Amino acid sequence: MKFTPYSIKAQDFNKAFRGFDKDEVRAYLSNLANEFDKLQIENNAQNDRILNTSEEISEFKKLEKTLQLTLVSAQESTSKAVESARKQSQLIIKEAEIRANQIIEKANKEAEVIRSSVLQLREERNLLIAKLKAIVETQANILDIGSETFASKSLPIEVKQNDNSEIDLDDVLEKLL
Repeated sequence: MKFTPYSIKAQDFNKAFRGFDKDEVRAYLSNLANEFDKLQIENNAQNDRILNTSEEISEFKKLEKTLQLTLVSAQESTSKAVESARKQSQLIIKEAEIRANQIIEKANKEAEVIRSSVLQLREERNLLIAKLKAIVETQANILDIGSETFASKSLPIEVKQNDNSEIDLDDVLEKLL
């Protein structure tokens, strides 16, 4: 039998000679005490559950706070790592640009040296050609003078001069080069 506040208030006891029936009142009070005992045990159990639940909630809140701190720390660490990687990549790019500029500058200097060497070689070639022409002309003049001197001496046999006595300087130069 479950007791409610209404059932307790509405309870009627039979009247006996001197008032209420003692056995009925005692039985009612015994049932009421048993019911209250059950309720008290149940209440204590619920209070223990509440206490355990409160402790669990407290532990979960601590865990949640720890997780939040860990998450914030991880986010900060990640953002620092990303920032560090970005700075490092910018540094690598700048170093690569500097190296590229140095390589280009070195190549330009080498190209300039090669250009000046080519110009110098051309000048030397032109000078050499001019010297060779002068030598060939001098030799041709010497041959002309020698042949005139030789022709002016009296020889019993007349030497015919070929039309080839003139020397083609360009032909000689081509053969020499």
